[in-house]
Amino acid sequence: MAREVHLIHRLIFHNDRIVAVDQARLSPGQAGLLNGWGLFTTTRIFQGEAFAYERHWRRLEKDARRIRLPFPFDAEKVRRHLGELLAANQVVEGTARIYMIYNRVGFWQSGETMPDVDLILCTAGLPAHSAEARLSVAEHGRHAASPLAGVKTTAWLNNVWHLAEAQKAGWTEVILLNERGEVAECTSANIFCVKDGAVFTPPLSSGCLEGVTRSVLLEIAARAGVSMSEKTLTLENLHAADEVFITSTNRTLLGVSEISGHKYSVVMGPLVQKLERAFEDNMREYVAARGSAVRA
Repeated sequence: MAREVHLIHRLIFHNDRIVAVDQARLSPGQAGLLNGWGLFTTTRIFQGEAFAYERHWRRLEKDARRIRLPFPFDAEKVRRHLGELLAANQVVEGTARIYMIYNRVGFWQSGETMPDVDLILCTAGLPAHSAEARLSVAEHGRHAASPLAGVKTTAWLNNVWHLAEAQKAGWTEVILLNERGEVAECTSANIFCVKDGAVFTPPLSSGCLEGVTRSVLLEIAARAGVSMSEKTLTLENLHAADEVFITSTNRTLLGVSEISGHKYSVVMGPLVQKLERAFEDNMREYVAARGSAVRA
């Protein structure tokens, strides 16, 4: 399988201005940059709006408290800067990332003038993905007992390494099991299974990320007439499921056709398609409500 390359657009926002990506300067003196002491989130840009921006922001605030990251940022000001960047890069449909990098931490620092935390915004198109996912399995891929479990830090090596190893072997993604052998998530997606007309996903205690797409689905599923709940899952539960799907900002809902040799006869069946339609309706409602709020 070819390695996916997601090229960011030429212009980025760095601290207080929009600059060309090749003109942005980052320094070895930014200790958090080299230590991975920072946060990020990826938002879906839908019809020119950062979908579920408020949910992303709340998670950034919560994670900043967890990792003791100074948070001198205002949600609406950053949103305005993101809107300026979307306009500059002419993005209507795509993705955006918000990075917050801790500069004043650790032993190795420089004497440069810099803010305590760097703010970086960048945009990109929607990445291509396969029509269905084939998943491998990694034991001890998540440490649920870690104080940093579920925090979306820039120290992302565990995720990208596991994904690269899976893709070298021909898989789309990889299921990360925690130290108890429970299903946690994939490297960049939450995981769900369907059994007897009900949908289940691992609880946050599994060590999984509180994904924004996951949280939206948990909120709207009942309105769509779908039973969805959190439940501790094992590989045996996934093998016994009627179908399995994964969710992420970039892929929304993606059906799973195979988990390490166990194949599914149903991929994106009627129930999952109903959830997908409900999610798309929710995105349109969000954009409409955002437009009304801005006009008011």
